[in-house]
Amino acid sequence: MGEHDGARLVLATHNQGKLAELRDLIAAALPAADVGRLVVDAATAGAPDVVEDGTSFEANALLKARSAAAATGLIAVADDSGLAVDVLGGAPGIFSARWSGRHGDDAANLRLLLDQLSDVPDAHRGAQFVCAAALVTPDGTEHVETSALRGVLLREPTGNGGFGYDPVFRPDGLDRSCAELTRAEKNAISHRGRALRALLPHLVAALDPASLTD
Repeated sequence: MGEHDGARLVLATHNQGKLAELRDLIAAALPAADVGRLVVDAATAGAPDVVEDGTSFEANALLKARSAAAATGLIAVADDSGLAVDVLGGAPGIFSARWSGRHGDDAANLRLLLDQLSDVPDAHRGAQFVCAAALVTPDGTEHVETSALRGVLLREPTGNGGFGYDPVFRPDGLDRSCAELTRAEKNAISHRGRALRALLPHLVAALDPASLTD
């Protein structure tokens, strides 16, 4: 693994917001690890972009993790996540990142969604963030965990944190949007945080314990 400077794990994402959240979660679960050395992102590891043509969050997460593990020889973790709106029958769903037609244009995606829901009353603006997190090892071991975060959609964005649809999503039981939460607060309750925490025992089992402290 010398070409990766001691890395043992690749996070199969090019999304910097997701990368920061995933690194925080792994650092909390593996306090003895030098996460900066242990974990590399897809670009650093040389993992290629993947056509996400699966028909579910689980399928797309596995596509990304399998590709990264095969390309790098490292343990790979990937997630696929999105927003499922009740009155839209679960859409945008797996198309959340390209809802406006341009992949990764958060502002355009968010504005289109708000326009589509402009006449929907507050009582019917329920939605959930959904995440599937996948772990694939170079020898072909695979695990997938899924989780969701229920909430309601606001009429206008609030907050400057987070990414994606965070500024218009208020989790049930809170009076702030996800974009108004600190990263630690969001990780504690988020769909991604829950799915990754469920995956972490499998990750710890897959890692060589010596790689955490040497």
